[in-house]
Amino acid sequence: MSALGRAYRYVGPHHVIAAVQSADSGTTIRTAADFADWVAARTAEELDEPFTFVVGTDGPLRLAPRRSEHVACASGDRVLSAGEISFYTEAGRWTVNEISNQSTGYCPDVASWSAVAQALDQAGLDHPDCFTHSVVFRRCPTCQEHNIVREGHFVCVFCDADLPRRWNVDSNADDPDGP
Repeated sequence: MSALGRAYRYVGPHHVIAAVQSADSGTTIRTAADFADWVAARTAEELDEPFTFVVGTDGPLRLAPRRSEHVACASGDRVLSAGEISFYTEAGRWTVNEISNQSTGYCPDVASWSAVAQALDQAGLDHPDCFTHSVVFRRCPTCQEHNIVREGHFVCVFCDADLPRRWNVDSNADDPDGP
């Protein structure tokens, strides 16, 4: 378990993680200088859409093009969070515009925000106080399918069973709060 929170392992399709190669990994952003170098290499078209992000278990932000798989951005490793992120400049300073925990490969809990906030602070990026779009993931205890809870309706879309209120997607995840 990380001191920064639960470490999520990849829970998506096996063929996706099998295709991950080290060349696919995201760019690690540890400092404001790292981000400045990374953003300077992006085209205006790239900056118009969100990017894939993960927070590695060692704490830093990693960024990759939006159509990248989160597991590739993470080099197949566990993460403290994952999702999509977009940026804009304001008075010459880069700021996070929108950010979500939308990653069906890792299905991170909304509680992973604290690790994201730390990584963004470390990279010198202004950001909101929480995910601008939170996704609630749950695994159905009856059929074992992964679900996205919409509008607070904790019912499996596959079998109509009740879904737990507490995150349960991966029973093998490192959880600082216990099972």
